[in-house]
Amino acid sequence: MRWASPVVYMRRTLTQDIELRGTKMAAGDKVSLWYCSANRDESKFADPWTFDLARNPNPHLGFGGGGAHFCLGANLARREIRVAFDELRRQMPDVVATEEPARLLSQFIHGIKTLPVTWS
Repeated sequence: MRWASPVVYMRRTLTQDIELRGTKMAAGDKVSLWYCSANRDESKFADPWTFDLARNPNPHLGFGGGGAHFCLGANLARREIRVAFDELRRQMPDVVATEEPARLLSQFIHGIKTLPVTWS
């Protein structure tokens, strides 16, 4: 999720005046969190542009990044995707992509529209 988050950004409206690192923002202002930027933050990740499956710690922002806003369904989502891929491998062990995927063009999320496959 940190390397290629499906969500591009999240936008919110401030409910009160705040100052963040010397920048004043007023209630009603719009703020955005750009996941691609946050998940490559050199102050949080050693060598953030290296794809490292064993990275530890890995404080990425997928599923809300933890704390009070951690996604309540995150564990269920992880389990569901694991079961789905295990079952796919079991029933179609030789599944192969036959074309490059057609990418979803969106300013909000990344995704794949279609991915033609074949199996025997």
